[in-house]
Amino acid sequence: MTSLRARIALLLVAAIVGVVALATLAAVSAMRAPNPETTIEPVARQIRLLAQSFLGRAPQSDDIKLDLSNRPAKGEDDERATYVLERALENSGAPLPAAVVRVAGKPGMVASVQLPDGRWMTVDIPDFSPPEDRWLVLAGWITLIVLGATAVSFYTATVLTRPLVMLEAAAARIGPDGILAPLPEEGSGEVRATARALNQLSSRLKSAMESRMHLVAAAGHDLRTPMTRMRLRAEFLPEDEEREKWLRDLEELDRIADSAIRLVREEVNEDATEPVELDALVHDIKIEMILLGHPVSVGQLDKVSVKAGALGLRRALLNLIVNAATHGKGCNVSLSATDDHAVLTIVDRGPGIHPELLEKAFEPFFRVDPGRRQSVPGAGLGLAIAKQIIERYGGTITLANGPAGGLSQTVTLRAFS
Repeated sequence: MTSLRARIALLLVAAIVGVVALATLAAVSAMRAPNPETTIEPVARQIRLLAQSFLGRAPQSDDIKLDLSNRPAKGEDDERATYVLERALENSGAPLPAAVVRVAGKPGMVASVQLPDGRWMTVDIPDFSPPEDRWLVLAGWITLIVLGATAVSFYTATVLTRPLVMLEAAAARIGPDGILAPLPEEGSGEVRATARALNQLSSRLKSAMESRMHLVAAAGHDLRTPMTRMRLRAEFLPEDEEREKWLRDLEELDRIADSAIRLVREEVNEDATEPVELDALVHDIKIEMILLGHPVSVGQLDKVSVKAGALGLRRALLNLIVNAATHGKGCNVSLSATDDHAVLTIVDRGPGIHPELLEKAFEPFFRVDPGRRQSVPGAGLGLAIAKQIIERYGGTITLANGPAGGLSQTVTLRAFS
């Protein structure tokens, strides 16, 4: 019950059922069986009239058929009803002996009154109590109320929260470039204010992303002019160790500038997605890496397809495998498939990464050992670019140190069938 719709529906159900329950309790209290004083008083007057009509004469053929016998009716004595009947007979005239019993399997009660001639007159007292199955009727009534209230409440809550669901879906569609389709500013005041704030936020995000890309692109472009002059000057230096150091530094500056621009472009680039055979892609990368002289081997390779951009996914996996092959002194790649996901594992033979630095490995320009900046090519952006590409296609990437050393890179993507 964490969603607003469920809470509103629950509140409406509780309110409706509470009101109906109070009304039903009032109705139940009115459905109780009446007191004997209320029902036996009229019966007593009728019995008195019948007794007086038969007093002192023999029964005739056209008389009302009454049950006259030498003894009262048999059954379970009802002492309270008997007392009330005797009092009622006394109040309506001369007292008469009476007995009220309940007969098993017969509704109501049976009253026996002794006439002055010694005979007992038996009269049925109607049953004015509610039906015995009234509680089943009440349970069905409450069940119908609860079901109806639940259906109406959930429909009402859905209508009330529909604008919020639309806002949530629209906010979830914000891409890496910060672009969000304009939201209609309609509905209640709160919804209009939220839609207006989201539209303004989308506009600001888009402006910020474009400004950053322009800034990085301009910085990279402006750096190339002094770097070109420095490279020309270095070419005229004597061919010695100092000249080689200058050229290496300039090459590294050039790589950093290019990688920074590529990183920003990857954040805003949106390749068209299509089914990609991940096993074939891994196999092609392995052949390319071996041709370049990198020690890369392939283990288990299940056949599986994922939905992604072919060029972007190739760039991401190539970055990860090159990183493992160069920094990890060779690697082994395996691909396993389940019903829903494809899991790519890249295990290298290097020293691994200190556990405290695993989360920082995806940061731009991160280096485990800044001292090997000169010996290992790259600008420290391979993992950052790969992570952005993989997450763009709905996947995840994690790093972990192996128990016997080495770094394990695990990429999980949703399988496409």
